[in-house]
Amino acid sequence: MPEVTAEPTAQGREAPRGGWQPYHTLWAMLLGGWLFSYADRTITGPVVTWLIEHDHGMLASASHPHALGGLIGSLFFAGYMLTQFPGGYLGDRFGHRTMLAVSLLWAGVATLASGLMSGLIAFVVLRVLTGLGEGVFYSNDRSLIAQRTPPAKAGLGMGVAITGLSIGLTIATISAPYLIDWGEEVFGEEDAWRMPFLVLGVATLAFGWATAVYMRRIGGPLKATGSTLRLLATSAVLCAAVMAVYLIADGAGMPSWGVAILECVLAFVLIGGIFARRGGRLGAVSRNRNVLLLSFAFIAVMWNLWFFSFWSVSIVADAAHSSFQNAALVATFNAGAGILGFPAGGRLSDHAKARGWGRRPLLIAFTVVQGVLVLVFAAYLQTHEKPSLWVMSVLLFVSSLFFNALQPMAHALLNDVVDAAERGAAFGLFNLVGEIGAVVSPALSGTLFDHYGSWTNAVYIDGALMLASALLYTLIRERTARA
Repeated sequence: MPEVTAEPTAQGREAPRGGWQPYHTLWAMLLGGWLFSYADRTITGPVVTWLIEHDHGMLASASHPHALGGLIGSLFFAGYMLTQFPGGYLGDRFGHRTMLAVSLLWAGVATLASGLMSGLIAFVVLRVLTGLGEGVFYSNDRSLIAQRTPPAKAGLGMGVAITGLSIGLTIATISAPYLIDWGEEVFGEEDAWRMPFLVLGVATLAFGWATAVYMRRIGGPLKATGSTLRLLATSAVLCAAVMAVYLIADGAGMPSWGVAILECVLAFVLIGGIFARRGGRLGAVSRNRNVLLLSFAFIAVMWNLWFFSFWSVSIVADAAHSSFQNAALVATFNAGAGILGFPAGGRLSDHAKARGWGRRPLLIAFTVVQGVLVLVFAAYLQTHEKPSLWVMSVLLFVSSLFFNALQPMAHALLNDVVDAAERGAAFGLFNLVGEIGAVVSPALSGTLFDHYGSWTNAVYIDGALMLASALLYTLIRERTARA
């Protein structure tokens, strides 16, 4: 019989004003979790760019290397996508604290193992497994913050914690060239790419252990055995399914973007089976109009996030004909803007709700501004044969500032439109649907580059999708009474 995890919620929620509170420590630990999990997944993009530039044996046989490189990123997100909804369900059953600790330890082991693999297929399998483990983090992070933070500060808490995403992106992007250079000194040029995975894997394992200790301290023993066994069993099946689709489709000569779309179809077939077996609460979440609108609008958000996160170094290097190191430095302006954007967006969202305006108007406005700025960036790339690194840095930073600010607004709005007992499942469904963008974006964008020899068309598509998501936000029904 499933155990209902009514974890302690009083601590921190009624804390006196002023000074450091227990929920601040929770935010800081979850910020660290986002940092390491995003560094682990982001490092694949710069490493793939390096492998392509150096005509490495792993990708040398590919006639369309950017498409293949993008597909590697897409397959990671196929795994990540598939455990979004099961992760939320397991969190509701075994406890969100437990699933957060398991996710980070899993990510550390899988990232470390990625750096030890030889051969493309083995590497892809480890990336899929990394995604499957990291996929349970999001819904449980959002749920635990909502559970242990005063309601008036929920948006701020979600914004502060997810700032780790931006820090992780920045660290992975800016450190990749230096870690690869170190790898060349230690392992030689052929195996230099391994070093980023080895370093980040060890660091994530260490932080995962610290997280497990902290989670035990704030809520008692973790139900790690049962939850880990359930996640292992689920992941084994899902990994086999993802790889089967990849190998069959690739053997049939299907383009990389087509494989990515098939992986999305696979995700919804499997999740449909879960709905069929477990109606009740899961079915109620799937019929919530606001949850569905937010979820489908978030496809564009995840598309934008992983188009720029995976390919930003390549975009800058190709447009400005710059070195790998210089391109990585410019790309950090896109990644680093979240350090300001995430907490600012969460705070603005809480303020708007407290004043009775609601979170939705701000969410729409920030999404429109960000979409327009991406279109301006595309136009700049199209009209300048050798774009300025400084201009690209400014455009990437400002557009990313709005982009990162809008995300905690959407998260907090989702929290407002579901019952507390359904949070884990709702956030799992939300990110499951949104991850369609992350699965398709790297592969399709890489294919477009191979076809046109430029990133401009892919950037235009990204901006148009963000504007389309703003239209979906206008259809959401939000209560705007003062908090």
